[in-house]
Amino acid sequence: MDHTAEFDYLVLGGGTAGAVVAARLAEDPETSVCLVEAGPSDEGDWRILELWNWVNLLGTELDYDYLIEPQERGNGLIRHSRGKMLGGCSSHNSAIAFRTPDVDLRIWERAGATGWGPEDAHPYFERLFDRVNIETVFPGNTCSEAFVAAARQAGFPPIRFNEEELREGVGWLQLNARGAIRQSSSVAYLHPIGELPPNLTLLTDTKVDRILIDDHGDAVGAETDRGTIRARREVVVCCGAFDTPKLLMLSGIGPADHLYDVGVPVVADVPGVGEHLLDHPEGVVMWEATRPVPTMSRQGWEAALFARTDPSAGEPDVMFHFGTSAFDLNTVQLGYPTAEQAFCLTPNVMRARSEGVVRLRSGDPATPPLIDFRYFTDPEGYDDRVITEGVKLARAIAAQPALRPWVKRELAPGPNVRTDEEISEYARRTANTVYHPAGTCRMGAADDPGAVVDPQLRVRGVGRLRVADASVFPTMIGTNPCITCMMIGEKCADLVKEAALPTPLAERNLVI
Repeated sequence: MDHTAEFDYLVLGGGTAGAVVAARLAEDPETSVCLVEAGPSDEGDWRILELWNWVNLLGTELDYDYLIEPQERGNGLIRHSRGKMLGGCSSHNSAIAFRTPDVDLRIWERAGATGWGPEDAHPYFERLFDRVNIETVFPGNTCSEAFVAAARQAGFPPIRFNEEELREGVGWLQLNARGAIRQSSSVAYLHPIGELPPNLTLLTDTKVDRILIDDHGDAVGAETDRGTIRARREVVVCCGAFDTPKLLMLSGIGPADHLYDVGVPVVADVPGVGEHLLDHPEGVVMWEATRPVPTMSRQGWEAALFARTDPSAGEPDVMFHFGTSAFDLNTVQLGYPTAEQAFCLTPNVMRARSEGVVRLRSGDPATPPLIDFRYFTDPEGYDDRVITEGVKLARAIAAQPALRPWVKRELAPGPNVRTDEEISEYARRTANTVYHPAGTCRMGAADDPGAVVDPQLRVRGVGRLRVADASVFPTMIGTNPCITCMMIGEKCADLVKEAALPTPLAERNLVI
């Protein structure tokens, strides 16, 4: 395609949610759909499909590998991996699969996301689990088994993730996988690509420069490096928490003052675009092992613990993934020792309260966005307190009889870091991300001036334009968000179908 093409629906971004949206819309044989993805196909690429290899994708040509701004209180050396291939981050992650906790969906409803509560969301989870294979990790790695036993000894009950409502407890994770092969959104919804229905056109290796808005304020297509693509009915943006606000702003949809500053003509003044950037900041406590750590693991992170660092809290506030390797990405560069045989616990702040921002550096689509998480800057110091207490709890778990025989020495933060102030400084400066950015086009009530999309995922101030990805999260959820993004894709497709016009959008003049 090198000139102009036209379809009923245009889905921009073939990632975790976008692949779902496009596949579901194309189920109507009378509807034409075009799915545009900047990266290559994942089909037949075993670097992507074999789950164990996910960590080796970091920093490759399949990773946007975004840098972030220097951080006042956090780790400015964090590199944010984003999958640059069909399936997006669901093709690039460790495939940890969680339904959205009901408590988070209720919070979303109270924040103005009407129709996104547990009763509304559950049917979409059931629908996606009919397509996406979910498997529970079976015990067998003796180091991971020692961790689970140690957590039990510390008083945490067993929990069957996704089979009961999330609470304090320890258990074996579920993965969206089939054996050793990941079940990304592309695998589950688009493969085999050669058998896609004729009404679904897939364009990989195609970069989108901006959304086209006509003189009535409606989205009518997109400019890409392969030509113009027109949409007769709707455009759905599924580019993720960094690139969705970037694309909206490049298209003139965002905070007017900022758009003026970077020379982008304003189409719709939507102040919330790029605001409210959320994440799961994650600490790491790492030990050298007294014996070889078994390599028998599908992706290296197969067990988890949820806990309350505040005994008065009604819900868990810290999540630990247990890793059977040296997770030294951000500790070695600051001088902490590492070891060939090691294991770790990673306390992450489940519902972090610090908020950052995404902005344009210029009006050039080829320029990466400016990303400033402002980690650990929430006024109450909540995020700092949770991660500090999480480090202390990790040490308490390692001291239990089941795990203590595995400990040769604590590598990071090390035995000399003892006070709360010392632990906080260590945890913040060596913090990693769980690669869960969200919230930058947050969903809210139609009369909420800070919201970017309404509960039908429609963008404020622009017609026939929706967003469906993690950027619409009203608040951070307490678990890994991949399955939540697929659920959003499922529901978005229904919302689009319900709103389908009886006749296609008439030809109109574009605002170029």
